[in-house]
Amino acid sequence: MTNSDNSRFNGGLPDYLVRHTTFRQMQIFEAVVRLQSFTRAAEELFLTQPTVSTQLKKLTDAMGLPLLDQAGRKLKPTEAGEELYRAIHRIFDSLSDLDTRISGLKGLRRGRLRLGVITTAKYFAPEILGGFCRDYPGVDVSLMVTNREHIIERIQNNEDDIYILGRPPEKELNLKCYPFAPNPLVVLAAPDHPLCRESNISLERLAEEPLISREAGSGIRDTTMRLFAERGLTPQVRMELGSNEAIKHAVLGGLGVAVMSLHALVLEGADGPVAVLDVEGFPIDRQWYLASHQEKQLSLIATTFLEFAKAHGPIISERMDTLLAAFKWRQKARNATSESAESVVKVELK
Repeated sequence: MTNSDNSRFNGGLPDYLVRHTTFRQMQIFEAVVRLQSFTRAAEELFLTQPTVSTQLKKLTDAMGLPLLDQAGRKLKPTEAGEELYRAIHRIFDSLSDLDTRISGLKGLRRGRLRLGVITTAKYFAPEILGGFCRDYPGVDVSLMVTNREHIIERIQNNEDDIYILGRPPEKELNLKCYPFAPNPLVVLAAPDHPLCRESNISLERLAEEPLISREAGSGIRDTTMRLFAERGLTPQVRMELGSNEAIKHAVLGGLGVAVMSLHALVLEGADGPVAVLDVEGFPIDRQWYLASHQEKQLSLIATTFLEFAKAHGPIISERMDTLLAAFKWRQKARNATSESAESVVKVELK
């Protein structure tokens, strides 16, 4: 090793890398490798793609070896990139542990809470987080809302303190899970759909209708398909959409019926544009789960939020009961109005 090489290590520290790399470059590289996309990494980190490319070039120049191999649309780390990716995770894990210990020393006056939630949980998670922040204004919070596939990736990479999931996660993810609030699934239709006038609709009858479904891998989709399969039925999936809002618009447009979490209807309420059908076996009773890593030492802030969210469960439960009762009343009112109108027409025809 030359004197020049020795100059890179001063007191056990890689002096050259310390001077020529930044944590931000490491964060960008980690996101690009994990997401296998410059675009998705830029979106997650709230950066532009040119910024991501520029910072990765600087990191590559500092390492002195190619870090990424891109063939067509496929993006993967080189051997040097794999080594760097593992090293970055060790560094970030150490910093996360340090953050936990420092937060514990500060108590609840200062610190950071990272919350990762499944897409449908966006209808109530911000409310819980807002209440927590009012009680503990010094806490810096981040909320990542994404689909189940990406939440699983974040769990595997230990990116958040607490997660909110719509079904018990796989055992291999090594999570501690706490059911804390109901997540009922209901069947939606346009208010002028013929089935809106029927009660106790059989699953066989529902299977005859075009179904608007979430994408493959969605917990709601899996639960729906399993219910039909248990009865030996195959629903007619007309289209798959990646968001609840898109599904509601498709239902309202008369493209079919859909199974969705009742939470997705909280803002519109029973007076909103879609109707909830009376189908046997529905609502499907599911639960929301709070989860954290088995081996992760939670900060005092994360532990306090966990208990805060659990205490919010009964409020969510009462809200779901009230909303479901309102939809049932709304359906009866529609049917009564329709029957009255038909009676008037019959009388006039006579």
